Amino acid sequence: MNPSITEQRAHHQLTFSVLAAGAATFGLLQSLVSPVLPTIQEALHTSQTNVTWVLTVYLLSASIFTPIMGRLGDMSGKKRMFVIALGALAIGCLLSALATNLLVMIIGRVIQGVGGGVLPLAFGIIRDEFPRDKVAGAVGSVAGLSAAGAGAGIVLAGPIVNAFDYHWLFWIPLILLLLSGLAAQFVVPESPERKAGSINWLTAALLSGWLVALLLAVSEAPSSGWSSARVLVLLAVAVVLVVVWVVAESRAEHPLIDMRMMRIRAVWAANLVALLSGLAFYASFAFLPQLLQTPSAAGYGFGASITESGLMMLPQTVGVFVLGLVAGRMALRFGSKNVVIAGSVIGTVGYLLIAVAHDREWGIYLITLVIGVGVGMAFAAMSNLIVAAVPAHQTGVASGMNANIRTIGGALGASLMASIVTAGASPSGLPEESGYTNGFLMLSGALLLGALAALFIPAVRRDPLTHAEPDVELRHAEAALVPGGTLVGDESE
Repeated sequence: MNPSITEQRAHHQLTFSVLAAGAATFGLLQSLVSPVLPTIQEALHTSQTNVTWVLTVYLLSASIFTPIMGRLGDMSGKKRMFVIALGALAIGCLLSALATNLLVMIIGRVIQGVGGGVLPLAFGIIRDEFPRDKVAGAVGSVAGLSAAGAGAGIVLAGPIVNAFDYHWLFWIPLILLLLSGLAAQFVVPESPERKAGSINWLTAALLSGWLVALLLAVSEAPSSGWSSARVLVLLAVAVVLVVVWVVAESRAEHPLIDMRMMRIRAVWAANLVALLSGLAFYASFAFLPQLLQTPSAAGYGFGASITESGLMMLPQTVGVFVLGLVAGRMALRFGSKNVVIAGSVIGTVGYLLIAVAHDREWGIYLITLVIGVGVGMAFAAMSNLIVAAVPAHQTGVASGMNANIRTIGGALGASLMASIVTAGASPSGLPEESGYTNGFLMLSGALLLGALAALFIPAVRRDPLTHAEPDVELRHAEAALVPGGTLVGDESE
């Protein structure tokens, strides 16, 4: 083994701390502004429709740049691109904090989307630099910390705005990002793995095109209606572009997303689970606080403030955090596939309980804990599956696409939830309780489908010495990715 690599791996715990800090801060920025959009709307003197672009452009930008940053990391160095991703997040936070109008705020959020590469790059660094028996636990923990950071954003938004003002929703992450970026530059070793080639900008443009069309369609649907001409045209454009994109990627000498890799059963099955679990988890960020903040005079809800509703969702964040930390060990003992299935089923029960039993405050605390436990298990173990399923030089782009699909699922879920919740309104103008009931039943059904989709993930034999999972699955993936290679043994055990 190369002595320099051995020396680098001796510091894997310190490296993990830096990667975890960056991932958690990225997760925090995903949700921190969601509960306070009305405050930002008033401060920037804009409309409710326009202020939603603060969220939408971030999703669009992250969807486009996540796989690109993962590919650049595979080509030119994951540590270098990880620092650049943190830098982009910091610059975006600075612009957003200083924004005095909506345009500057939106530009800042677009730049923040470049930071979507933080997760796939962190997974790739772990895969390259950590001892083999530490990879599963570290990947699961980073994934869990990112999800926990997203949950923490909901909890912390109210106290931050009450104590300071909404600008500090960006100043505080900016400080954390600067510290994480400096630590990454001086502590994280540069990974030895490299992927030859270049960015195929044609396929990158096609990827951007269909993602933009799809997310614009699902963003417009709640206000314009799914049957409106604008939404139907955008969906048609997305379908055409995705077909052209797949054909172009399949024929490209240096594809951005290797279609042969995407055909690996562990990869496409984990991506399907990611779509469905992202649909459920991220959609609840906006609508569960809204349910809790509804005045009790409406016949449901608790009339909670932003801070109070955040505290009621605190158990969810705790559940995601704790299970994210232990999911790696659970995966080594029971198998990542089984942990994903169990987490999806637990999450299904949680959303089902929210749908039918949301009239007791103590019950909300218990139910959000159940949701957090399920999501923490599923997200962390899913990341392990992707890392185990592809060769090292494909880690960044594969995990980037998986994270990207979760983002797309979240956008779809939010749009579907908005359509269901706002389908009817009470005389007071508030949504009917049945809208929330039907919406959370839909999210519960999505996670149940995710559990069923996880059954298609092939079981991976564990190394008898280290109990780590990657070996067999890596050999399968490498065979599938080599022209003329034979993929054998791709059956669930």
